[in-house]
Amino acid sequence: MNRRLRASALVAASLLLLAGCGGNAEDAHTAHSGAEQSASPEPAAEPASAGHDSHGGTTTAQAAKPRPLRAGERRVTLEMPAAYTPSAPTGVGTDDYRCFLLDPGLEKDAIITGTNVLPGNPQVVHHVILFRVPADQVGVAEDMDAGTPGEGWTCFGGTGLDAGGAQLDNAPWLGAWAPGGSEAVTKPGFGVPLEKGSRVVMQVHYNLLAGSEPDTSATQLRLAPGNADLATLSTFLLPSPVELPCRPGHTDNPMCDRDAALADVKARFGHGPGALADLLHLLCGTKTVAGETQSCTRTVGEPMTIHGVAGHMHLLGREIKIEINPDTPQAQTVLDIPVWDFDNQGAKPIDPVKVEPWDNVRVTCRHSQDLRDKLPSFEGQPDRYVVWGEGTTDEMCLGMLQVTRP
Repeated sequence: MNRRLRASALVAASLLLLAGCGGNAEDAHTAHSGAEQSASPEPAAEPASAGHDSHGGTTTAQAAKPRPLRAGERRVTLEMPAAYTPSAPTGVGTDDYRCFLLDPGLEKDAIITGTNVLPGNPQVVHHVILFRVPADQVGVAEDMDAGTPGEGWTCFGGTGLDAGGAQLDNAPWLGAWAPGGSEAVTKPGFGVPLEKGSRVVMQVHYNLLAGSEPDTSATQLRLAPGNADLATLSTFLLPSPVELPCRPGHTDNPMCDRDAALADVKARFGHGPGALADLLHLLCGTKTVAGETQSCTRTVGEPMTIHGVAGHMHLLGREIKIEINPDTPQAQTVLDIPVWDFDNQGAKPIDPVKVEPWDNVRVTCRHSQDLRDKLPSFEGQPDRYVVWGEGTTDEMCLGMLQVTRP
């Protein structure tokens, strides 16, 4: 296995990025584990405000009503079994990533046609990702859960379960919620298979800058029968390195040194997740060059059709773009956000775009230290060298493609 393939496997095993295509829905206080609803008239969806405003402050999320079920669909609501009080697991930093094992009680195969996240305490829930746990990995997940005090287990860098060979071009995601999200519903004719006996891991990122009050979050799965004639959707991930230096005149902080900043990320999240800052350069074939703009180009290995796109950055994000075959006569832009809005990270459906083996896909992000002077989350925090990190005031650059394959 060459170095780039090894990097791909390592990144796939530890990447915990958010898709930003889920949403908050009806009042989480009505949720209860295993509750099912069949298709029936429901109120139309209403907009939801995010748990964090555009300036990095904290607001109260207004739960959006779920969209009406379509013919043959039902809704299963899964809630954390008990409240969890977040804290910094390493004793350092202001972020907690916790994984909770949920059982949808599937006695037959099903197909997920939508996901919804109901943050129980939107003051502290920064984002949520839902992962598939195949039946043959349920025992490992149960052991992980039982062997950790309290509800769930710490999961910086992923769920902590065997990735089962999953790679970046077929991430085991079921859905996600991020600021600005609402219920995510697939286009008619599409879905994500979930086999009988499977479980769901709900990974919650808690932002301790907003406090450490208890949380009992929940998720809703919109399910169609397993034998429904639906095309299979999967997620193709496009992470890029982040190498944002301190501004001239703001270099007094020792953390303006990249090595010091990288050591700090590893101290807060562990060596594996902290090493992503370097692993992403190996994956992307790039060099460590400080600057506001960074990109990563990946070569497609098999034919696929893109149906939806999304981007993810944190509070210092300025711009994000996803291009197909950039710098060629066939270049096509499928996502272009010239002014990044942290509160609007929902996935965007697009007209189908076909890509073939050896086509290139590039994600490009621009971040700016200037936003430190405007956002409350950075109050009292001087410039520091920013690399890829999982904290609220760290940064990411991620493109996501929702695809089908022949």
